[in-house]
Amino acid sequence: MKTSLKFLALGTAMALASAPVLAQDSFVGLTWGETSSNMDRSSSLKNNPQARTLDSAINNSGTWGVRGGVQDDTGRMYLTYEYISDSAKGYKLRQQNLLGSYDLFLPVADNTRLFGGVTAGLVKLEQDSAGFHRDSDLGLAGGLQAGVLHQFDAPVSLEAGYRYLRTTADASLNARDGSVGGSFDLKSTEQLYLGVNYHF
Repeated sequence: MKTSLKFLALGTAMALASAPVLAQDSFVGLTWGETSSNMDRSSSLKNNPQARTLDSAINNSGTWGVRGGVQDDTGRMYLTYEYISDSAKGYKLRQQNLLGSYDLFLPVADNTRLFGGVTAGLVKLEQDSAGFHRDSDLGLAGGLQAGVLHQFDAPVSLEAGYRYLRTTADASLNARDGSVGGSFDLKSTEQLYLGVNYHF
């Protein structure tokens, strides 16, 4: 899967580099949504009843992000930083994404467009649970997104979207008292989000 993500990251970088120079419509924005995570635990964690709730630590968790980029009538390219942190049954996990994205627009009304595109970047996964040795990993991320964008007469736009990411980040979960030990992978995430952008 790492090879596939490397190709996706390369493809996204080439798309961004080969995109036509966009008109000077720059924007910054905020996003908020909910992320669902797909975890894969090692056999030692699957067989340990104390680790059953690890999968739900950052599943269906609130996610916020900041972004900035440029766009024209045909599409946009932008960078996004996202932060997810949550806990369940004593397990605390944190995920941070730094992503580059490129979207194409499909107008459906005067000020409303559908969008779809590709994303690639980095994902950092951290395990910071009480009673466990802290661990973190930096991996690759790549995926697709789609949604709807509405531009108001004021220099403000609102959007709603969905994004699917495959990732390669993993971390260990080792209790200080030795009762739990193993590792887990963050295989993929899905996100539904709302965003507001300011154009200048």
